[in-house]
Amino acid sequence: MIPILQVALDFVDLHRAIKVAEEAAEGGADWLEAGTPLIKSEGLNAVRRLHEVFPALPIVADMKTMDTGRIEMEMAAKAGARSAIVMGAACESTIKECISAGRNYGLDIGVDLLGVEDPLKRAQEAEDWGAGYLSIHASVDDQMKGLNPFGRLKEVAAQVSIPIAVAGGINSENAAEAVRYGAQIVIVGGAISKAPDAKKATKEIKEALLTGKRIPTELYKRTSGNGLKEVLLKVSTPNISDGSHRAGGLIGLQAVVSGVKMVGRALTVRCYPGDWAKPVEAIDVAQEGQVLVIDAGGVGPAIWGELATHSAIQKGLAGVVINGAIRDTYEIRRLNFPAFAKLVMPNAGEPKGFGEIGVPVTISGITIYSGDWIVGDDDGVMVISRREAKEMANYAMDWLEKENRIRAEIQKGSTSLARVMDLLKWEKK
Repeated sequence: MIPILQVALDFVDLHRAIKVAEEAAEGGADWLEAGTPLIKSEGLNAVRRLHEVFPALPIVADMKTMDTGRIEMEMAAKAGARSAIVMGAACESTIKECISAGRNYGLDIGVDLLGVEDPLKRAQEAEDWGAGYLSIHASVDDQMKGLNPFGRLKEVAAQVSIPIAVAGGINSENAAEAVRYGAQIVIVGGAISKAPDAKKATKEIKEALLTGKRIPTELYKRTSGNGLKEVLLKVSTPNISDGSHRAGGLIGLQAVVSGVKMVGRALTVRCYPGDWAKPVEAIDVAQEGQVLVIDAGGVGPAIWGELATHSAIQKGLAGVVINGAIRDTYEIRRLNFPAFAKLVMPNAGEPKGFGEIGVPVTISGITIYSGDWIVGDDDGVMVISRREAKEMANYAMDWLEKENRIRAEIQKGSTSLARVMDLLKWEKK
């Protein structure tokens, strides 16, 4: 069976979904999916409109039905869907009602195994009940934890004979792998819907499916922990904030050197105002690639300058963050060393030796531990807890990818951000 490329249109605005669908259709998409967010936002008018614009392409209604199976499948069919999705976690009677309605209305029923405790058992049951195909995917939130659907796909494919669809982080690098693991329908969302050129992205993934090639991509991948620093180097501090529900950064700290990126694990230092002994000693304690995060109480005198910077560069440190004062900024800029500080002043304090290295410090209400990730750029400094680093990095990358698509829509359409995002529609009433 030639693998089918299904493009998931997980938008909340129909006009954006149609635009991507047009590009994807030109690129060779086989099926178009009205994603669950689109159906919840626009109703079944989204399915109806996709069917009108693309009468030759099968439209999948990702209903994620859990109840009232017959009426939901009837609505999807009458709106123009070729197939629709019921959740495998739904009760047996609901799944059977969906399949029965599908026979009556000529609708192919897919059973989604997301959240099913025993996917093999439910897959075999769905096949016996007459389901058209199964769907295996890693949810968006699981993808942010670095999970993928391939293990479950391989397991289920060995036990059933009906077609299997797979979704969850599929891109041009792993699309062919999905087919090798047993998928006949490959569902691609973000790698196409967030691409600045969805036509090109569709063509590449289609080529990967037909040839079995692995086509490299820098985006649309989620880290499972390895390569975390590489991800954080690609995203901005605004990306990190947006991806974490507008999380705040360290307030009042400014970049001494503009245009440089700082990424590294923290080594924390607490010292008395103006006492630069522990900050300098911490350079020797730190490991290569770490960022010194120094809490000097947010006041002067300066506890860091040119000579400490030279020492930090020799040690291979990634940067310094100072809740206090810094000096010698002209020289530090010439050295191009990432440094962030609350204050700049010429006078330094004295090395008295008070303070501690490696203890938690609290800056701007954010408690920072040694080992947390620190990311700094011209917009400020973000702290990423080591316990949440994987998820926060992946959500930041997701936001970067979304903005790439929005930027392209503004530029290609010579339109405004307000119109692309349909702001008037989504303003709180």
